[in-house]
Amino acid sequence: MGEFELIRHYFAAAPCAQGGVGVALGIGDDCALLTVPAGEQLAISTDTLVAGVHFADPCDPFLLGQRSLAVAVSDLAAMGATPLAFTLALTLPTVDADWLQAFARGLNAMAQSCGVRLVGGDTTRGPLSLTMTVFGRVPTGLALTRSGARPGDLLCVGGELGNAAGALPLVLGERTAEPAVAEPLLAHYWSPQPQLALGQALRGKATSALDISDGLLADCGHIAAASAVGVLIESEKLPLSKALLTFLGEPAAQAAALSGGDDYLLAFTLPPAELPQLLADGWPVHVVGRVVAGQGVTLLAADGQDITPATRGYQHFRETP
Repeated sequence: MGEFELIRHYFAAAPCAQGGVGVALGIGDDCALLTVPAGEQLAISTDTLVAGVHFADPCDPFLLGQRSLAVAVSDLAAMGATPLAFTLALTLPTVDADWLQAFARGLNAMAQSCGVRLVGGDTTRGPLSLTMTVFGRVPTGLALTRSGARPGDLLCVGGELGNAAGALPLVLGERTAEPAVAEPLLAHYWSPQPQLALGQALRGKATSALDISDGLLADCGHIAAASAVGVLIESEKLPLSKALLTFLGEPAAQAAALSGGDDYLLAFTLPPAELPQLLADGWPVHVVGRVVAGQGVTLLAADGQDITPATRGYQHFRETP
């Protein structure tokens, strides 16, 4: 099967590739054409996932299809953007019809869930890797960024932390657990749900935001650096799920929440006056710290002691001893 036949058979015919609002021209030409309404800006982000680095190889291709798109769309949520479209660059070691069929089904399921349309991409031969570029729209001047946090703001997250990191021993087959424990952890790893609605609700309210991909400590460091402030995280306020605590125990669960990565939940800073209405509206907002004058990220124990660990989160190209 040639490249263009592969694209037509597995991707161009998928429901998520049939166009929609904001897509003037999709798959079939040298470029896609997107339409952004007056008064809005185009938000663009690219993510690459490599076999053996970002996901186990082999793994379930349906679950991989879901996850690969979700982690890219999460960047749109972090900016408060409404999804429009995405492209897929797929590098395959070989053409496996069953694998491609399952991957395309997972990809389509997540695309329809997120309201995003496949408008193009590329395929080539090589070690398995996936590159997604996502496009969204956001009202001019209302995009959430990392650079607006101010002393006095609350540091908040959009849900329970550490579940995906806690699932990793299950994903790798290193441990097993009862279904009541394993299933919610594995669901968070393989099918993260981009917090698009929450990101849009935070427009005009949050002073900074990002999605948690490399761990709360590491990612809050980006807010601290971009905003030229200090960020304090209070360890006793970390929201941890019952499944995670049961599976790992409290110390390891807390470490997963702080440094494990792959949460794909929003972390954001918020003026205290904005919190009551967000809670009243039912948004899953958990206050985990605060913004202060200074620099960097500090983890505090219940007694206020600095217990910041040396390892903050996942880093590519980190030198190993």
